[in-house]
Amino acid sequence: MEEEKDQLIKRVERLKKRVETVQNHQRMLKIARQLRVEKEREEFLAQQKQEQKNQLFHAVQRLQRIQNQLKSMRHATADAKPESLMKRLEEEIKFNSYMVTEKFPKELENKKKELHFLQKVVSEPAMGHSDLLELESKINEINTQISQLIEKKMVRNEPIEGKLSLYRQQASIISRKKEAKAEELQEAKEKLANLEREVSVKTNQTREFDGTEVLKGDEFKRYVSKLRSKSTVFKKKHQIIAEFKAEFGLLQRTEELLKQRHENIQHQLQTIEEKKGISGYSYTQEELERVSALKSEVDEMKGRTLDDMSEMVKRLNSLVSEKKSALAPVIKELRQLRQKCQELTQECDEKKSQYDSCAAGLESNRSKLEQEVRGLREECLQDESRYHYTNCMIKNLEVQLCRATDEMKAYVSSDQQEKRKAIREQYTKNIAEQENLGKKLREKQKAVRESHGPNMKQVKMWRDFEQLMECKKQCFLKQQSQTSIGQVIQEGGEDRLVL
Repeated sequence: MEEEKDQLIKRVERLKKRVETVQNHQRMLKIARQLRVEKEREEFLAQQKQEQKNQLFHAVQRLQRIQNQLKSMRHATADAKPESLMKRLEEEIKFNSYMVTEKFPKELENKKKELHFLQKVVSEPAMGHSDLLELESKINEINTQISQLIEKKMVRNEPIEGKLSLYRQQASIISRKKEAKAEELQEAKEKLANLEREVSVKTNQTREFDGTEVLKGDEFKRYVSKLRSKSTVFKKKHQIIAEFKAEFGLLQRTEELLKQRHENIQHQLQTIEEKKGISGYSYTQEELERVSALKSEVDEMKGRTLDDMSEMVKRLNSLVSEKKSALAPVIKELRQLRQKCQELTQECDEKKSQYDSCAAGLESNRSKLEQEVRGLREECLQDESRYHYTNCMIKNLEVQLCRATDEMKAYVSSDQQEKRKAIREQYTKNIAEQENLGKKLREKQKAVRESHGPNMKQVKMWRDFEQLMECKKQCFLKQQSQTSIGQVIQEGGEDRLVL
């Protein structure tokens, strides 16, 4: 870097020495500096122009996309009913709420977990092949342990959670189907948006190339019928061309045969001329005839071309004079129209500036009025919600008041049936029933606790007995397989005869 710096300094000094010998070098340096600044400014303006073009292109694309959406919405709502629109909106709301409340949070949680694992992997030091093998072996061991624990849990809780597992499986299947359908719908929406973008791009390209729009509906049907008629005409013309080609092939073949015959005749004529001693006579005669015919044709063409040229010059001169006389008033009118056009363009620019200022003022007023209307609508909605809430509260209070008056009448009345209908009597009756039920359950619990210990002992003794019998059975089978028939076995202090 230092060496390059020194070299650049030396080059600058040499260039300064060269420039100082030139006259008006300061002025030339100033002009060069201004030129460099202007070039940089030109590049900046060109870049800014390109950016504005890109922005304009994106804005036009966005406008076309929005216009297409507006057309599709208008077409969809042209013959639609409020019920269908409400149904569609409800479906969209359900789908969006499902995406927001269920799908997106799950995906976000999965992404967070994946990010956490990746960060953990990145934070750890680099691992070799042996470390990876150890991790794989640990993962396999843990997976086997997990599967064993799951099997034990299933065996332990199989009678209790049999029905629950079915419901869980059904719920998981339904949730997976729901997620799959939501993903399919999302993909279909993205595909539809991509196709709409492609259609808009293709329509723009067709407009740029041909200046015409894409045919739709009846216009496309008419175009197809017209194309079919043209295709029939094309087939007929193609058939005629094929016939002409076949005829051309025949004529070409006849021409070749005639040429061969002509060559044979010429060869025979040359041999005859050589025999007679006048070789080349026919060739010279043909050449003389051909040259004389060409000369006569050239003379005729020269005469015709000279006459045509003289007539053409006269005609052009007359046309030029006529056009000049005819264009003189038109040129005068054109000058007047140019002056008028300049005046109108000036007036149009003034009116346009006035219109822009007026439109800006109206736009600001409109935005203010829209804000005021929005605020008033929000206040109106709040007042309406407050009004409905107060009405609901009043109705609830009226219902409670009616219930309280009925309760007071039933409680004060001397009729026993009316008293039984009172809520207080019903609640006291329910409380008494629940207290009796609680007493019975406590007694039952006490009996179960008292009998729990002996019952558990009996269960343990029965299991020990089963194990003992199983052990005896195994020992018996083992001894039976080892001993022969009729041998007496003495073991454990007992004599047994094996048959």
